[in-house]
Amino acid sequence: MSDRPDSYERMRSEQPEVMKAYEALGEAAKKAGPLDAKSAALVKLALSLAGQLEGASHSAVRKGLEAGCTPDELRHVAMLAVTTLGFPATMRARTWVADTLK
Repeated sequence: MSDRPDSYERMRSEQPEVMKAYEALGEAAKKAGPLDAKSAALVKLALSLAGQLEGASHSAVRKGLEAGCTPDELRHVAMLAVTTLGFPATMRARTWVADTLK
C-alpha cells in the first residue's frame, strides 16, 4: 500500500501516461544536479512551504523522512521561514510539518 494521498493514486489510475511523464520529470530533476537526496528533500520542503502548498508540504515531509532527514531538521526548515516569509507563514509551516510528523 502506498503512502501517497488517494487523490494522487486516483490520478495515476485515471491518467497513467500523464503521471508516468510527471514522475519521470521529477526523477530527471533530481539527477540534474549535485544535491544529495537529503539536501534535495530539505529544499523541496522549503519550496513547498514558501509556495503555501499544503499537500506538497506534507509530501515533502514524508519524502524527507525517507531520505534520512530527522524530524528536527524538517522542523528547522519551517522555522527558517520566519525572517523570509514572516511569522504567520512560519506558524502555518510549523503546523504542516507537525501534521505529517504525528
